[in-house]
Amino acid sequence: MSKRKICVVTGTRADYGHLYWLMKEIQNDHNLELQILVTGMHLSPEFGLTYRQIEKDGFKITKKVEMLMSSDTEVGISKSIGLGCISFSEAFKDIKPDIIVVLGDRYEILAASIAAMVAQIPIAHIHGGELTEGVIDNQIRHAITKLASIHFPVTEEYARRVIQMGERPETVFNHGAPGLDNIYRLKLLSKEQLEETLNFKFEDTTAIFTYNPVTLEPNTTEEQIQTILDVLEKFDFKIIFTKANSDTYGRIINEKIEQFVDKNSNRAIFVSNLGQLRYLSVLKYADIMIGNSSSGIIEGPSFKIPVVNIGDRQKGRIRAENVIDVGCSHDEIMRGIMKGLSREFKDKISNCKNPYDIEGAGNISYRIKETLKKIDLNQNLIKKHFFDLKFKI
Repeated sequence: MSKRKICVVTGTRADYGHLYWLMKEIQNDHNLELQILVTGMHLSPEFGLTYRQIEKDGFKITKKVEMLMSSDTEVGISKSIGLGCISFSEAFKDIKPDIIVVLGDRYEILAASIAAMVAQIPIAHIHGGELTEGVIDNQIRHAITKLASIHFPVTEEYARRVIQMGERPETVFNHGAPGLDNIYRLKLLSKEQLEETLNFKFEDTTAIFTYNPVTLEPNTTEEQIQTILDVLEKFDFKIIFTKANSDTYGRIINEKIEQFVDKNSNRAIFVSNLGQLRYLSVLKYADIMIGNSSSGIIEGPSFKIPVVNIGDRQKGRIRAENVIDVGCSHDEIMRGIMKGLSREFKDKISNCKNPYDIEGAGNISYRIKETLKKIDLNQNLIKKHFFDLKFKI
């Protein structure tokens, strides 16, 4: 019997971190063949050529799919999607996968999904059904849900939403968020090891900062990041900044952060690519997380770390009690940080539960792999039937 070929598409350091253990599970299953397509930021010198980490981790990359344009404007992103559709269609024709696996809501993944749908390859989508009302990722995520035939939402609420969009319940599987397997299966660095690799001391109070553009609020990026950095000037704690992604206007954020770090080099560093091991290790030892990254909402609760979530980028996502939602004004951000650093708040969240960690055993990726292995690849996955909910208007 021929092996089932499962093709995993990864475009960023972030989605690779969530897919790592699923890729390992597929790789180690003798009945499956792992194919890997890398694209997007992985292939960009600006973002650290992170495909090298995938190879370093022992994976063989099947194909590199170039699609990232030099421009991060709306026109540049649209052109990247078009180029991606062309390039992925050629890749799928060459490698002939039985299933493609995609995660999340980025435009690189939309391009891969469009090409796979046209090629009549079943798409398995992880992290569907979520809401992030401040960014175009919201619409992209829902579009991928409708292109996909197999669904792995990560909470019951998200599963219901996928079904509400017309997807058949028997194709919707809630196993939890696979990225959380890293917390159970990776041996995180000691504080001393982390300090050595970052050349940075975790003295007194330390914050980690991750902020990406709010793409549905055009022409606000520069003002928003400047306001946040002005607030951070008022504090004297140490800060680890991570690089913004390749979304529209991401470069503006990175330029502003570089200026801040140059001015505050005694207490701040700017890291283009922490990687999953160092990133999670930072969450373990940091005192607070500031920004608008989904990791504060999905991984943050597992570390009981206060998260100051700024603006609307994550609006609509289920969150635990460790998350402090604030607007983009100077005073709101200031109050949010002060609350997050308070002993009262830290005591309050010391026993908070992570809503994305369903069983807490580190085997979410295994369960997803088993579903991909056993699901019947029949025509119903391609000729999708709309599942109607009965209700009155």
